[in-house]
Amino acid sequence: MSNPATFQVYAASAGSGKTFTLVKEYLHILLLNPDNFHFQKVLAITFTNKAATEMKDRVLSNLQHFARGHSTDMLQVLIQDTELDAVAIQKKSYQIIEAILRDYSGFNITTIDSFTHRIVRSFAYDFGLSMDFDVELDTNKLLNEAVDAVIAQIGIDQRTYQSTRSFFSSKIRSR
Repeated sequence: MSNPATFQVYAASAGSGKTFTLVKEYLHILLLNPDNFHFQKVLAITFTNKAATEMKDRVLSNLQHFARGHSTDMLQVLIQDTELDAVAIQKKSYQIIEAILRDYSGFNITTIDSFTHRIVRSFAYDFGLSMDFDVELDTNKLLNEAVDAVIAQIGIDQRTYQSTRSFFSSKIRSR
């Protein structure tokens, strides 16, 4: 049985069943804790938006199947893992779906980038950042600005600056 107060990391190659395992663990936690249920306290982090979306879809899809009384492979695994029967899972799944629909923003299956961004935004003042900071994802722009900053601090003459900048720019374009 999973302990919701611990962190679990699953790392495996593509096609090995990571998403199935993550969905099973997520559902397991939800199904065993719905009486004093706070799904907002469960966090699942993936690397890509595609994986986060797929995991959310699978969690919701499984809950819908369970709530409608449909038998699935996941249901059989959860019956064995949780020692709940199909009727109890059906009832709890319905309650969980209703709770998620009332507070969908608290359904925390997200990417590591989004999670980190939320934390940084929460502590922007403490970090000395402007409250309207933004994350730059244009690597070429970021590298050009970094090169400009480094060269400006070196204090070299204009001709050396131009040739160094051209060198770095050509390296960036060849990436």
